[in-house]
Amino acid sequence: MLVDSHCHLDLSTGGGDPSHLVEDARRAGVPYLLSVSVDLASTQKVIRYAHEFDGVFATVGIHPNARLTNELDVEELVDLAEDREVVAIGETGLDTYRNKGETERELAENLEKQKVRFRRHIQAAKHIGKPLVIHSRDAREDTLRILEEEGASQAGGIMHCFVEDWDTAKRALDLGFYISFSGIVTYKNAAIVKDSAKRVPLDHLLVETDAPYLTPVPHRGKRNQPAYVHHVAAYMAELRGMDLEAFSQATTENFFRLIGRTPPHVH
Repeated sequence: MLVDSHCHLDLSTGGGDPSHLVEDARRAGVPYLLSVSVDLASTQKVIRYAHEFDGVFATVGIHPNARLTNELDVEELVDLAEDREVVAIGETGLDTYRNKGETERELAENLEKQKVRFRRHIQAAKHIGKPLVIHSRDAREDTLRILEEEGASQAGGIMHCFVEDWDTAKRALDLGFYISFSGIVTYKNAAIVKDSAKRVPLDHLLVETDAPYLTPVPHRGKRNQPAYVHHVAAYMAELRGMDLEAFSQATTENFFRLIGRTPPHVH
């Protein structure tokens, strides 16, 4: 039994019916999914899915690269996150990778806007008492510094799709965060990721797909789906010299400890 701790059901279906993805995941031994929002429209969809499907949970958040006419303040984020099926705030964080090609001034302005948005998400998470889902790409030092400055350890959360070195993992672990690995860990050239995946303590480890992106081996090249988190878990269990069942149980327990819930019965 596994949890896909980060997927995008709305993006995987183009906003349509995700029931086939949920059913395929259950048949693959993945009855629990965290469906992560990236903007306001996405938030509405993932909350609806979480109410429709047993074992599916939702987040509220605005991706660092999302373009909004009007930013959400802390109170608006908290209001959205009051829904009983929302278990986390995010994904939020910093991403300078997708802004390549902008002028130096545009890059600086965009990063400043991302930092303001990021801080609001952390404040909302602390206010409502729900963990954060952190996206960080080409922004490691700024991400960790803001988490530290804003007291994000009071909320805790997930470092999603972790691709950094062990020193970075330790800093996140010191803040009480869980480290989640995606299909990238199965890629041949991901030596740094594999090293971190072997060293993160088992009680702070999670697995994810980030579907529809980052499809793991042996399905690389195809569209990703939550069912494929099984391949991430199997690879990581072997990497760590563990039995797959014990690894799966541990990561599932980690997820529900983080969100403060008991695993629901899935029909």
